[in-house]
Amino acid sequence: MYSEKSFFEKLKVFGLFGAIPVFAFLTVVIIPFLLGIYMTITNSTGTDLSVDFVGMKNYIEAFTDQRFWETLVFTFKYTFWSLILTNLIAFILALLVTSGFKGENFFRMGFFTPNLIGGVILGFIWQFIFARILVYMGSSLDIGFLSNSWLSDPKSAVWALIIVGIWQNSGYMMLLYIAGLAGIPKSLTEAASLDGANSWKILTKIKIPMMIPSFTISIFLTLQRSFMVYDTNLSLTEGGPYRSTELISMHVYNEAFLYQNYGTGQAKAIILFLIVAAIAITQVAVMKRKEVEA
Repeated sequence: MYSEKSFFEKLKVFGLFGAIPVFAFLTVVIIPFLLGIYMTITNSTGTDLSVDFVGMKNYIEAFTDQRFWETLVFTFKYTFWSLILTNLIAFILALLVTSGFKGENFFRMGFFTPNLIGGVILGFIWQFIFARILVYMGSSLDIGFLSNSWLSDPKSAVWALIIVGIWQNSGYMMLLYIAGLAGIPKSLTEAASLDGANSWKILTKIKIPMMIPSFTISIFLTLQRSFMVYDTNLSLTEGGPYRSTELISMHVYNEAFLYQNYGTGQAKAIILFLIVAAIAITQVAVMKRKEVEA
């Protein structure tokens, strides 16, 4: 009787607190994902009722699309530089705002603020900066690399996109590193200081090894955000000039909705999902091993 009552009480609690999130997860994530897989093996557009089974045709078209692989390689380059620079700057900012200087809370808020701005708005803001403000400064002060808009040249447009991504995400990753630094016992750093260790030794021998969990989370989130970025890419460069800054998310969206190749676009989305999942799982596994070793 007690176990039966306990089971129904647990079921009631789940119904009150867990049913709605589970229902939302199923309807927003799981069911669309399964429908997406179904679309890759049919000629469905998501609206028609009568569809034909096409097998692996959509996947073959995706794998043989040269533009898809060019865009994927570019996304890897973008992710590589974003990953390194975002986490490096975020870690430096975390060290800076935990050093105990006056007004550090104000700077924490300031560094985090860009993360609160939507990607579309952020892209338009920086588009104005690159196309107007920096060009005006470059022309007035005779600074060659600022005299022309960075968004008009394929090489500089890539770095414009990277800079905006770093500016947006560094503040958020900074908070994760601040949490990691706060979790380090002060007794360890004080003992090391009394033993004669300088700031560099304390940083490399104590702080960084004990912050591996923070690095794991921050690198994972940076990877996920870099591979999935679309809104900033759309509003800042629209993939231009000459599609030189078209990231993989924009390519998949354009394939499905702009060119109306729904099956092929969905197949590319599945391939992208598998690639990102493999990279993320590998990264977490490697970093978890580092945590154990540390």
